[in-house]
Amino acid sequence: MGFEIMNPDIWKSLLPSKFHLPKRRPGKRSSIHLDSTPRGSWASSIFDLKNSEGDALLPRLLEHTPVDTQDSINEDVRSQYRQPDLFCLYPSVEESEAIERRMPAEVPREHFGYRIFVKCLTLKLDLEVEPIFASMALYDVREKKKISENFYFDLNTESLKGMIKTHLGYPDPSTLARNAIFSITYPSDYVYLVIKLEKVLQQGDISESAEPYMKELDNPKHIEKAKVNARYYCDKLGAYRMPFAWTAVHLLNIINGANSIEPNPDSADMDRAKSSSLEFGRSYGSLPRKVGEAGAVGGSSGGGEKSGLKRNGSERRSFYKVEDDTGNLDTFHPVTITVSSFFKQEGDKLSDDDLYKFLADLKRPTSVLKRLKCIPGSLKLDISPMPDNPPYCLTPDLQQVKPYPDMRTRPTREIQEFPSRDVYHPHSIYRNLLYVYPNSLNYSNRSGSARNIAVKVQFMAGEDPSTALKCIMGKSSCPEFSDHSYSSVTYHSKSPDFYEEIKIKLPADLADYHHLLFTFYHISCQRKQDVIPVETPIGFTWLPMMRDGRLQVGDFGLPVSMDVPPMGYSMLSPELLKSRSLSKPDASRSPQVQLPTMRWVDSHKPLFNVEIKAVSSIHAQDEFVDKFLSRCHNVEEGKIPRSIGEQDMKAKLVKSIMELNNAVAEPLVKFLPIILDKLILMIVRPPIIGGQIVDHVGQLCFDTIAEIVDRIHILLDKGQDSHGRNSLLRSFIQYYFRPPDTDDETIVQEYSPRTPPHIFRHIGNYGTVARSNSFTANQRSSLFSSTSSTSLSGPGSPDDDMEGIIHGRFGSERYNAHSFSRSSLLGNTGMGNVPVMGLGNRVPPKKLVHEEVALLLVVSNGSAKEKVLNHAWFFFELMVKSMAQYLAENDRLDSPRKNQFPEAYCQDINNIVGIVTTDIVARYNKDVRAMQLLNASLAFFLQDLLSLMDRGYVFALIRNYCKQVAGKITVMADPTSLAQLKLDFLRIIVSHEHYVTLNLPFLHSGVTSRPPSPTPSISSMSSMMSLASSLPSTINKAKMMQLTPEFRQQHFLTGLLLSDLACVLQTLNSSLHRQAIDTVCNLLNSHDADTRYTDPDCRMRVAALYLPLLGIIMDAIPQLNCHSASTVNRPSAAMGYDDAEIDGSPVNQSVAMAIAGTSVYARSDAKVESTPLQRPPSHTRLSEESTRDLLLCFLWVLKNLEPTTLQDSWVALSVSRINQLMDVLYYSICCFEYKGRAMIYRHQSRSSLKKQDVKQRLEDAILGTSNARSEMMQRHSRQGSGSLDRHFNPALGQSEKLRWRKDKTHWKQAVETQAERPKSEMEYDVNLEGHLATEVSLVVLDTIELLVQTIQSTDHLQGCLTGVMEVLLHSLACNQSVVVLQNILATQRSLVFKYPELLFEEETEQCADLCLRLLSHCSSCISTVRSHASASLYLLMRQNFEIGNNFARVKMQVTMSLSSLVGTQTNFNEDYLRRSLKTILIYGEEDVELQETDFPKQVHDLVFNLHMILSDTVKMKEFSEDPEMLIDLMYRIAKGYQTSPDLRLTWLQNMAGKHTEHKNHTEAAHCLVHSAALVAEYLHMLEDRPYLPIGCVLFEKISCNVLEESAVSDDVVSPDEEGICTGKYFTESGLVGLLEHAATSFNQAGMFEAVNEVYKILIPIHEANRDYKKLAIIHGKLQEAFNKIVRLRGKRLWGTFFRVGFYGSKFGDMDAEEFIYKEPAITKLPEIAHRLESFYGDRFGPENVEVIKDSNPVDQSKQDQEKAYIQVTYVEPYFDFYETLQRPTYFDRNYNIRRFMFATPFTKSGKAHGDIREQYKRKTIVTTSKAFPYIKTRVSVVHRQEIVLSPVEVGIEDLQKKTKELTVATLQEPPDAKMLQMVLQGCIGTTVNQGPMEVALAFLNDSTDGRPLDKHTNKLRLCFKEFSKKCGDALRKNKNLICHDQREYQKELERNYHRFTDRLMPLITNPGRVGGGTLRKSGRKDRRSKGSMTKIIKTSETL
Repeated sequence: MGFEIMNPDIWKSLLPSKFHLPKRRPGKRSSIHLDSTPRGSWASSIFDLKNSEGDALLPRLLEHTPVDTQDSINEDVRSQYRQPDLFCLYPSVEESEAIERRMPAEVPREHFGYRIFVKCLTLKLDLEVEPIFASMALYDVREKKKISENFYFDLNTESLKGMIKTHLGYPDPSTLARNAIFSITYPSDYVYLVIKLEKVLQQGDISESAEPYMKELDNPKHIEKAKVNARYYCDKLGAYRMPFAWTAVHLLNIINGANSIEPNPDSADMDRAKSSSLEFGRSYGSLPRKVGEAGAVGGSSGGGEKSGLKRNGSERRSFYKVEDDTGNLDTFHPVTITVSSFFKQEGDKLSDDDLYKFLADLKRPTSVLKRLKCIPGSLKLDISPMPDNPPYCLTPDLQQVKPYPDMRTRPTREIQEFPSRDVYHPHSIYRNLLYVYPNSLNYSNRSGSARNIAVKVQFMAGEDPSTALKCIMGKSSCPEFSDHSYSSVTYHSKSPDFYEEIKIKLPADLADYHHLLFTFYHISCQRKQDVIPVETPIGFTWLPMMRDGRLQVGDFGLPVSMDVPPMGYSMLSPELLKSRSLSKPDASRSPQVQLPTMRWVDSHKPLFNVEIKAVSSIHAQDEFVDKFLSRCHNVEEGKIPRSIGEQDMKAKLVKSIMELNNAVAEPLVKFLPIILDKLILMIVRPPIIGGQIVDHVGQLCFDTIAEIVDRIHILLDKGQDSHGRNSLLRSFIQYYFRPPDTDDETIVQEYSPRTPPHIFRHIGNYGTVARSNSFTANQRSSLFSSTSSTSLSGPGSPDDDMEGIIHGRFGSERYNAHSFSRSSLLGNTGMGNVPVMGLGNRVPPKKLVHEEVALLLVVSNGSAKEKVLNHAWFFFELMVKSMAQYLAENDRLDSPRKNQFPEAYCQDINNIVGIVTTDIVARYNKDVRAMQLLNASLAFFLQDLLSLMDRGYVFALIRNYCKQVAGKITVMADPTSLAQLKLDFLRIIVSHEHYVTLNLPFLHSGVTSRPPSPTPSISSMSSMMSLASSLPSTINKAKMMQLTPEFRQQHFLTGLLLSDLACVLQTLNSSLHRQAIDTVCNLLNSHDADTRYTDPDCRMRVAALYLPLLGIIMDAIPQLNCHSASTVNRPSAAMGYDDAEIDGSPVNQSVAMAIAGTSVYARSDAKVESTPLQRPPSHTRLSEESTRDLLLCFLWVLKNLEPTTLQDSWVALSVSRINQLMDVLYYSICCFEYKGRAMIYRHQSRSSLKKQDVKQRLEDAILGTSNARSEMMQRHSRQGSGSLDRHFNPALGQSEKLRWRKDKTHWKQAVETQAERPKSEMEYDVNLEGHLATEVSLVVLDTIELLVQTIQSTDHLQGCLTGVMEVLLHSLACNQSVVVLQNILATQRSLVFKYPELLFEEETEQCADLCLRLLSHCSSCISTVRSHASASLYLLMRQNFEIGNNFARVKMQVTMSLSSLVGTQTNFNEDYLRRSLKTILIYGEEDVELQETDFPKQVHDLVFNLHMILSDTVKMKEFSEDPEMLIDLMYRIAKGYQTSPDLRLTWLQNMAGKHTEHKNHTEAAHCLVHSAALVAEYLHMLEDRPYLPIGCVLFEKISCNVLEESAVSDDVVSPDEEGICTGKYFTESGLVGLLEHAATSFNQAGMFEAVNEVYKILIPIHEANRDYKKLAIIHGKLQEAFNKIVRLRGKRLWGTFFRVGFYGSKFGDMDAEEFIYKEPAITKLPEIAHRLESFYGDRFGPENVEVIKDSNPVDQSKQDQEKAYIQVTYVEPYFDFYETLQRPTYFDRNYNIRRFMFATPFTKSGKAHGDIREQYKRKTIVTTSKAFPYIKTRVSVVHRQEIVLSPVEVGIEDLQKKTKELTVATLQEPPDAKMLQMVLQGCIGTTVNQGPMEVALAFLNDSTDGRPLDKHTNKLRLCFKEFSKKCGDALRKNKNLICHDQREYQKELERNYHRFTDRLMPLITNPGRVGGGTLRKSGRKDRRSKGSMTKIIKTSETL
């Protein structure tokens, strides 16, 4: 991507400066009293600033350097180590989203499935006396099909081979292979590798022959006898074989890790020799296989290189899906298996059907296998994945595959696969093999000795025995080719089954006389004198190879002749069939033709069954394909068969074309290239038969092509790319198709089924590889002679043909090489190359493919037209290929574009575009996917035409499309779908490789003009658009920078693109936003990646094309979306502009014209109707991703555009427009800020799923088609065949299935892929993100510098400086690299030097912000950053001083900033800041120019003041884990600034921030209220405005503590003093902001009543300002607050209060101090106790901290002085009686409270609890220094009061409490039955009513004896009366509330109540005397009380 590797130091400098701060380890803390220690006392004790070290000073900082010189220096520094390309640092577009990319066509290659390498290591039987012959093949049990040919291998020792050496002949190297490569296209769990063993034929059946092998080997006599027997039969019958044994390997079990296969686990206790189990030993290879590990035999390689097939790794890879759980067949571990025994063959079960049964039993063991006997032995195989490019490899037809170094090494054989299902893959190599399988012979009815039967197979080229061709391939250790082959012999069987496979290499040119001859022999096995011949012929039969010109394949039942066939037999079938079927004969046979002297066995019955199978790229093996090719061949040669005649030939040819689509799919695909070539040939060269042209054959061929193309797409629906282009058809166009030659002197010799492959045309037109270069002229001519039938010469080197494909050798010699003279071969019949009668015996003119296809496409209709439009890409690309070939072959590439193609053809193209566009507009919403593909096909077609035709003509086509689509959009309600198609269309068009040249970029001075054509060699000044190339010299640049009609005329494609973007951004559709932005972003990305535009001047011209993009993005500011950007902090907001003022205006006329697709030549005043896309400006937010893309495009233009061009454009802009530019720069800084490694990692993990997958899943969910089962079981829809997924092959048309496995789900795969992503890649992404952030910041900085230069030269843009400073300040606030920070600070110093009044006279807030940012960087851990920040801060002070001989403003702002910094930042490091302060001191000392002033002293004072604040910071860090102590410290610091309102306000806000962090919203609100009161106090001092609060008195209703803010009077601090009260909060708007923030915090805390009080202060201010919008908002919030008060009545939770006492010397000055802590609601006592104990335990040690468990007074004299004691007591707010009347609500009783109470029980004996008569209670009332809530959560106790209650008073208090609970529960509305029953249970329950009764008995029992009652006793008696009455009321209430199931519970309560009142009545009815009063009055009271009690009791009895 053009990313340069930087110097490591520079790389480090690009890392963010704020990260990697050193962490300080917390140490032990000591306590310092916070209230009495003066602030200044810490400074000297912590650090001596004068003795510290500073950072390096910046050179020449204090020198007077000219402004221009300094700017030049800064620019040079910024230009160092810059990235030339911006997009190379940006994540690339995903392949799935790149609609403009077309996948390249796949190179034609040989088909392979999964490839498995099998190495045969050893084969030994326990008894080794004779050679054993082995073969192996793959079988699919489920399909019941053999899926590979046999591989024969010989592992016999040389001594054993010598026993039959005379019978075998000299072995060729190809038959010595021991390694095989098997291919499996459709792997499954049913695939077995079957190994069969044979031995030399001998007397006796298989059991007798195998008996010696199964005997014990201890007896030497048995062994010797077996050896003698073997030597005899090897010598006599060494040429014949007999079945012996077999075994099978469950292939995928081995691959997947099975250690053994136990076909019969029940037979484990059987003798091993008789066991039927197959035991496999397994071992894994520890190292990867080497290429040369294929069993080397010879020495080093040498000699000349043999010609062979050259295949690279990708060509030999499989793309097929494993259906079942078959593991990974590409990467499994190599495994070595050992087979320990073999099943003995059964003579009557040799057929494949019997084998399939055995294999099925092997998979699921049954009793069948138990009966099979086993032969002990050992077979060792090594199975591994296919190595890359193994040497010494032979194809199935024995072609050598490169590399093949020499001929002395044992080769590896590729085994031909017979796929279990169809494979749709065209032939790409020459292969012509025939496989003969003799199945069975039935001689049971023949008399005579016909028992040991062998079948001899010969391939005959005539009837003479000498014509037997040596084309039968040998097996193992024998000659490569032979003229015969014998089957194995089953002893004494008259009806033997055979499993033989005879492999034949067919001659290229088969004739009618080629046939298979089968001879049946009786083999004599008896041990007699050799007078009896070994072979005795007993029958003959044959099978002709050709029938009706077609190869015969299939199953055949042939009769057997007893005699040698007579002359002429080969032309007839041994059994004449009534039907012409190629396979099994019909049951009803036609009358036989009786040949003389022919005798048939068993009355001519079909006794011999044989199967013929062909693997051929010559013979189609399909009736319809064969007929079509045969008819074409007849017409081309001009040789019409006599059986047809010229009259019928036309009809036959037309019929063959029409029936072509009826062909079977597999042969149709295999011969697809030649079929399409023939059809195209007939379109442009119509057949001429008998001197007359066949009518309408062109239209018929065109329709047939459409049918075939449609069928291929349906058949191979998974073999298509994202544009619906089938991979096979793409390959056809790219590598096969070439328009027919237009040379009149040559004619075309085409293919026929009987034509040898080397007569074919070049590989560019056929699916078979041409071999033209491998034959001599004599060989070519001999192929047409009668003796050519014996030629077996195949292609010499298939590699030559593959090279021809890859290098595209499509020369015209492909016809010339095989041309024939017309006079010798043709008469009046041919393919458009013979005279026609209707043309005066002249040859018809040659037609061109592209012209004919265009014409036929225009006139097509019906279903053919529909199919053509559905797959229009094929016909478009066909036309483009034809056009390109036409121009190249006719040397017209350099001719004028306008004259290259005839006008009629151009009109056809115009009609085609109109037809396609009309179809898109009509069906865009009905057939969405089809129209998307058609739209893309049209776009690619027009894009290709830009390279071939006149540019102006193609532009007109594009314009027509846009106009037609826009016309439809105009009348649509929802044009989204159609607009998306238009954007896709445009994206494809603008992706043209010569896009820039097509747009005629601006010409600048000094840049030479380049030809405006797509190719520099072509001049297109004559084209209709080339006139625009002269425009740049005459058109005003300022106008060209806008989206004007002139701009769009000059830059047509760019104008379309930018117009669409501008219009789409004003819609409400986010998908359209994404699409349009992606198009522009992708285009600019391509410019960066294009090496043609690396020159800076060239890049400037390219960037000039996108000048209007700047304005478009500036108009879209309200839509930009960045979560880290604040809309209120952007430059335009700082200047007072709102969104309405900066919102972009509606699309202007030029944009509307572009969207509507009007002509680029339309008049500028043309009336254009508004389209639905042209909507009013909206503020629809873009996605964050779209925002980043759009901003990066903005930055790319700024980075690459010529500076003078930018300055020229800015001069004419207004201030508001420049501020919009600043806004975009602000958003750019925000969006591309470096977020840190952890954040980037998280973002990457969140985006693991592709957007396309998420979109598809969302659509499925909406449509209801997605569920868990469908996700896991249905195939995954793939777009594009360019995937490297090895488990998927589009050529098969197969479905990709996912099993029900969690690890196979799509989302699981995505997560695993993300998790497995290498860390190096993630680190690379992190570094890339850092570099991108750096480059973006530097581009913004370049722009700012350029803008400042522009402002200097103009007057009306001076107001933009504030926005410039805002962007700079925001850049300083962001996380930047060291390089960026250095440059930003340099620019800042330059800007302040040029415009000092900007900070010191106008923008106070910016001065404060700048001071804060500089101090923040002064504390950086990087010394370079600190040096620059210190220099900037010192110069800021210096310039402020030079203006007014005082820098009070900077002094105050720096002090406030530091206070804010240390109070808010957690990673603040005071050591680094101390070094920066020292650096500033050094600057002050070395500044010679100001030494005579008091400036150095003021700097010294300021630095030491800052140092004191740092000291506070140290203390704050010590208490960072103790929130209360930290807030106390901040409170003390704020209190210390009582005379400095700015600093006090800063610390109050710091406290508010800390409280908010800890969720203490109430305290945060009070901090803000105090801040507002402080501001109000000084605003009142400055000016008396009636609507503003009069100082802080008005705030007293909110908090009584707020009066402390009025402590400073104007005689102490004057607000008029320079630098005092200058902050942004000391204004009316600042006051309003503080109050609004306070109201929000109160609302969050649930203090809704306080919200009302805050708004009471705000409402008069807004009323005075007539701000009704704010008033409406306030009243709405008040309504909401009041509603919450009503709704949450009784449900709000308030704070919980605890008294905490600290005792012990370890607490320092806090010893014996008491505090009231305010904790969150429902905080329990153990929670706060545990928290305090844990915190101070960590500080002092757990063993030194003890929590006092009671609330009694603490006696410190009894405490351990080395320990710290903490006493925690729960307290409640305490109110006197009159206070309770003034505080009726819960809020009142929890707000502005200072007194709290806690009770302590005790007895006079010292115990806490005792008897009721002795139980006392101590009430302790404490008073705090401030009322709660306050700005702190703990307040010290300043007063303490104790009240002691006597035992009777304790009883009265408890009883009153219970009575109150009863009253509340009874009167509750709505009633709560559960609560009522709980209270009742606590009052009169059986287990608890002893409490009240005990109190009555203790204190009222004495009243029964008549003694007078004291006041407390009488009060207790009255309380009991009230208690009893309330209990009765509660019982009646409960009776009305209970259900039926609670009646018994109610009765029990009533019984308890009666029992209680019965006992209580005597105690409370005695009148007695009360304190010496008269009995008369008391008696009356008692009588009333008695009556009342009697009434209560009677009432209760009725309950």
